[in-house]
Amino acid sequence: MTGKRRSRKKIISRALIVLIILASVLSSWVSAEEFSSTNFILRDPVITPASGFSSSANFQYFSNTGQTATGEATSPTSYIVYSGFLYFATSTSPVLSATAGDSQVSLSWTEAIGTLANITNYQLGIATASGGPYTYQSLGNVYSYTKTGLTNGTAYYFIIKAYANTLSLSQSGESAATPVATAVSTTSTGGGGISAPATLVNFSGWAYPYSNVILLKDAQVAAMTIVGADSNFTINLTGLAGGSYVFSVYARDEDNRRSPLQNFPLVLKAGATTNVSGIFIAPTITLDKSEVKRGDNLAISGYSAANSNITITIDAGSGLIVQTKANKVGAYSYNFDTSSLDYGTYNVKSRASINNQFISGVSFILNFKVSTRNAPVEIGTLAKGDLNNDNYVNLIDFSIAAYWYGRVLSSDFREIEKEKLNGDGLINLVDFSILGYYWTG
Repeated sequence: MTGKRRSRKKIISRALIVLIILASVLSSWVSAEEFSSTNFILRDPVITPASGFSSSANFQYFSNTGQTATGEATSPTSYIVYSGFLYFATSTSPVLSATAGDSQVSLSWTEAIGTLANITNYQLGIATASGGPYTYQSLGNVYSYTKTGLTNGTAYYFIIKAYANTLSLSQSGESAATPVATAVSTTSTGGGGISAPATLVNFSGWAYPYSNVILLKDAQVAAMTIVGADSNFTINLTGLAGGSYVFSVYARDEDNRRSPLQNFPLVLKAGATTNVSGIFIAPTITLDKSEVKRGDNLAISGYSAANSNITITIDAGSGLIVQTKANKVGAYSYNFDTSSLDYGTYNVKSRASINNQFISGVSFILNFKVSTRNAPVEIGTLAKGDLNNDNYVNLIDFSIAAYWYGRVLSSDFREIEKEKLNGDGLINLVDFSILGYYWTG
């Protein structure tokens, strides 16, 4: 019995030695420390020595990762780790116009403005039924194209998609056109004949429910319509001669705040119908304070398309982004906690999207100051461009600016120029560009 006990002790001792050696070896392979950068912390990753990674039913974590894009890292083969705040490229939706011709349709569209990406290519989708299916062709980084070889009398439907390399970022609304044979005008001795078809231009898109959409032709008000409950609007203009025009569209919400202008330089073909579709009016925006006590809330509000998604950017180099949603009448609001902001001046702007597919332009940019007190926004005239304080930016303001062009500004007008225009103490092309941006006609 004594010999058996000694034998068991030897076995136990040897087993303990083996376990100690294994633990020593494994401790050099298994890691459970924290890894961090300025963007993220990875807590207690454990790398198994047998296969080089740890896993669960949902993920695998490899011991060697590499940075491939901002805020993103990947393994060599099978997964992606997103760290910290993520950045995703977007772009505004191009606005497409289509003018029918003889066996062809002339197409043009506005530039899609990318965020965190540069647009490199546009693709044209063509269908013979509304909504598709579309046949696509790549056009390159251009803003116009004429589709030839079409059948006269057949309605064609077009869309434009904007790409950053191979990534599709946005698309236009659908625009329709029906090619027609060129009309031949004839007359008779009795004075009768065949009249040339009218020259028409149609504008359609989305704005704020029950708001007014105003159409300008060469900086003059040409037409106005009221937006429906579904946020859709259409404006038709006829009685035009063929030729070049600059059309502009903007909206006024129920609080009489206006959106930025969207401009459409068009060359109208006499006797043809031009359709400009997919116009997505930028949101209106307002603040409840021009100066906010640090730590208090800043109320940001405005109007956009019904039930659209609203992205608000508070930018002083950092680009803080918050999101909210417009209600069924297009109103949106967000109470922004200023605790995260340092003392200083910031700007704020908003943008809307529908179904993550159609993206509006950017609202007017407003400024506010974070300080030790609260000061309300003065309700009244437009912040920019409105030189005579009549709540419009039109030829009167242009004439005022033109008077001071190239002249030394008076002390009184210097203050107006500082508040309403560029603020450099001069009247130059920059100031006229500001007038054009805020133009109401």
